[in-house]
Amino acid sequence: MTEPARIAMWSGPRNISTAMMRSFENRPDTAVIDEPFYAAFLAATGIDHPMRAESLATQPQDWRDVVKTILGPVPAGRPIFYQKHMTHHMVPGFGRDWMASCRNAFLIRAPEDVLRSYTQKRENVVLDDIGFVQQGELFAREAERLGHAPPVVEASDVLAQPRATLGALCEALGIAFSERMLSWPAGPRDTDGVWAKVWYASVERSTGFAPPASSVPPAPLPAALQRIADAARPHYERLSRYRLRP
Repeated sequence: MTEPARIAMWSGPRNISTAMMRSFENRPDTAVIDEPFYAAFLAATGIDHPMRAESLATQPQDWRDVVKTILGPVPAGRPIFYQKHMTHHMVPGFGRDWMASCRNAFLIRAPEDVLRSYTQKRENVVLDDIGFVQQGELFAREAERLGHAPPVVEASDVLAQPRATLGALCEALGIAFSERMLSWPAGPRDTDGVWAKVWYASVERSTGFAPPASSVPPAPLPAALQRIADAARPHYERLSRYRLRP
């Protein structure tokens, strides 16, 4: 049998990552999994997130068990297994060697935009919460393994030019592009994590990618958040240099 294409998409929170999961899930050849390391991250760190207890109850809490799932049989035997991963979930002590069995890609978004969205759901935030440092570390590890930069896509490119950007991503991942990636039915999914009711209201209303409705520049961040954005920016800009151009 042909080994399935296991696509590990790495991003921080509030970065159209769930919309990207919807896009891939709408392909008939693709199964998806939503943030499989979330409960293991919560258990390892003790951090308080919305719906912590429910998340711990519905996912494996040992990272080794998570790896068995993501490298195991693909749901419904489909040839593509899309995995939505959060970079900040990969805390020290979690193994990373399994990544070599996946086609790793990286989804980026400007840190100011991430913080504006994140603080609407969770008021207190530190740099580690938004995953930029961890994303840079995972990117460097994968680039060293491959001998070249892995695929990087910018969220704003996906929103502005979804067909061209997703086409470039699929080519870089070695899979065929499908027009079905451009739209999907509104509503929740059985594949969504239990935390969806806190975080996924916007994507549940969506039926595809769309650029922001307003062209008015957003207000400046408060000084404390801007300091976090400034610390995240070098990591964002490093990956941005390698982003796929639509």
